[in-house]
Amino acid sequence: MGDNNTPDHERAPEQREPRKPARVPGVVLPIAGLVVLLAGCVVAWLNRNTYIGWFAYAPLSNQPFSGTGMAFLSPGTQAGLAIAVVGLLLLAFWAGYRTGRKAAPTTPGQP
Repeated sequence: MGDNNTPDHERAPEQREPRKPARVPGVVLPIAGLVVLLAGCVVAWLNRNTYIGWFAYAPLSNQPFSGTGMAFLSPGTQAGLAIAVVGLLLLAFWAGYRTGRKAAPTTPGQP
């Protein structure tokens, strides 16, 4: 009478339900992307001040060269921007993956 009320570990191997592979919740990747993006922006923001003393004369004109519009990035700013790009790549991958899953046919064999 109580033969069918056995726990899973006491069942015969052929009667056990197959285990589903562990899935990462769909919210982890975009949150990780946002965290990496924000961390990169913070690193770049904190390392933004780089003072470089530089002065040059333009050849043959005897006029000082003014480097308006030039920007020098410190290694810390470059690292922060690289980290932010990694966060953007994670978000782009996630968006493409989600879009592709929604566009995929639900039943096999359909075009």
